[in-house]
Amino acid sequence: MMTMMEKRKPYLVVILIQLIYTGMFLLSKAAMDVGMNSFIFVFYRQAIATLFLIPITLFLEWKNAPPLSFQVGFKIFMLSFIGITMSLNLYSVAVVYTSASLGAATANSLPAITFFLALLMRMEVVKVKKLSGIAKVFGIAICMGGVALLAFYTGPFIESHYHLFKNHFHGANTSHSSSSSNSQTWVKGCFLMILSNSCWGLWIVLQGGVVKCYPSKLLLTTLQCFFSSIVSFVIAISMERDLQKWKLGWNIELISVAYCGIMVTGVTYYLQAWVIEKKGPVFLAMSTPLTLVFTIFSSYFLLGEIISLGRVLGGILLVVGLYSVLWGKNREEKEIILQEKVCSEPIDIEAMEIPKEEKNNKIPE
Repeated sequence: MMTMMEKRKPYLVVILIQLIYTGMFLLSKAAMDVGMNSFIFVFYRQAIATLFLIPITLFLEWKNAPPLSFQVGFKIFMLSFIGITMSLNLYSVAVVYTSASLGAATANSLPAITFFLALLMRMEVVKVKKLSGIAKVFGIAICMGGVALLAFYTGPFIESHYHLFKNHFHGANTSHSSSSSNSQTWVKGCFLMILSNSCWGLWIVLQGGVVKCYPSKLLLTTLQCFFSSIVSFVIAISMERDLQKWKLGWNIELISVAYCGIMVTGVTYYLQAWVIEKKGPVFLAMSTPLTLVFTIFSSYFLLGEIISLGRVLGGILLVVGLYSVLWGKNREEKEIILQEKVCSEPIDIEAMEIPKEEKNNKIPE
């Protein structure tokens, strides 16, 4: 019984991770819909994450922390600026123009974007003559098609009349007319969403080199959150100087920033690291489409978002593209392991040679 539970645990954990991300998409959209400034939202989110991580980091890793030189510190700062500050601010603006379900849908393009960026930086290789390489190229093309479909095609609408927070949230997607009349804003939001994922993908690609310079992962995460808090504050104060807008009450705004800071940045960091250790990064990436499914249903019933055929079809294309890239990557890794195994096996040359006595005693036909 215990063995069976241990086998199921990684599957239950990845479902929990995707549910946490679903909550992030929904709560961040809800906070924007009630009028919270997106730049202030990012600052508070990162500040709470920093305050949450600092005591944990001091307790667990401060004594064994490697020395931090100016060069390494600058690399961590730039990594934080590109992958966290820029990514989160672009996403927060994009979600104002679009919807929570679009944010979850475009998240499926992240593996393809990351692979494409790694390809441009010559950290990945595509062998177009092999099936794995064809699958990668096909996946990237399908993802691009999915993004185009999300941005430029709407189709029939399915409007929700059963959302629970009808009296509390009044977003841009509450009516057929408001959604269809502002297509330029929607396209702008799609573009910003993909740009946000591109910054996040670049962060994934560049983080490997920084981790080698500074292997303390928890302290590295805390430093990035700290740097991001400072830069996000500068951006927010330059964009919004009305102090009334900075006040947080006991409402959805406070719940959103606390949830994103503690649950998303703090809890999912540990859970994702645990899943990768147990089942590998491909297993974690394969669970990404669950967020899209959870978010579509939740945003439909909780936020009253309008679901269109274009968003559903675009999301499906992104999922297909994601699995194509992951399948190609997984097949390529298996081919490399098999090739290394064949090359490492010792060849018994003596066993391959025919002894002279057998040659002399061999009876001619």
